[in-house]
Amino acid sequence: MPTTSLGTVVAENAIRFLGHDTHQHDEPHLVYVVTGNACLTADGEEWRLGRHEALWLAPRVPHALRIEPGGMALGPFLDPAEQPRCRVQPLGAVPALTEVMTTALGAAPSTPEQVEPFRQALGRVLRGISRQYFPVVLPVHPAVRALAREALRTPSATLESLAERHRMSARQVQRVFLDETGLPFTRWRNRARMNAAVEHLRGGGELTAAARAAGYATRAGLLRGLSRESGVPVSELTTDAVGALGG
Repeated sequence: MPTTSLGTVVAENAIRFLGHDTHQHDEPHLVYVVTGNACLTADGEEWRLGRHEALWLAPRVPHALRIEPGGMALGPFLDPAEQPRCRVQPLGAVPALTEVMTTALGAAPSTPEQVEPFRQALGRVLRGISRQYFPVVLPVHPAVRALAREALRTPSATLESLAERHRMSARQVQRVFLDETGLPFTRWRNRARMNAAVEHLRGGGELTAAARAAGYATRAGLLRGLSRESGVPVSELTTDAVGALGG
């Protein structure tokens, strides 16, 4: 397969690309935006990614990427053991991940032997950030599952507006959430958002950026939510959130 200096078309073992049509891989896959903006369609859903933001794909997830002019993304394959929690797991901008990807970009590995150390480093970062601090599961019901994913992408959307878009009543959605996740909708969404914030903090991010990555308007709002759900005082979370939450 032909290549260019920027990897517009890349060989199988290369880790950088500028976009591609719908396809899938037999290995877990990371999409990381180096600069600019990108639009990823995965499993029929659309995800907007900005600079340093990443998305983790399970094996055999159909996806396509379009990068805006002047942008660039990297797309490393991962070890088969590095599986995301769900088929498509957004990661936001994680500093530890950015460090690995920036180093890889500078090193420009082109053979399997050269790529392997970076694959291992990515695995360590992903394992470190992907443990759920607040266990949540997606609903099984197809419409409610789609609603749940949309709720995480649009944290300001109300349950009523989400239910209407998915042709359900808010009461129906609440019943499915309770039956299939054990949590009311609002608490489920809050816990899922806080998991995104904890992932960011574990990856070396600071509280304001973690709040933004999780869809909170302010860092104070995130701290209150974390304290309420975990029982850890706000003062301890402010001083050392990762340590206060048990690493």
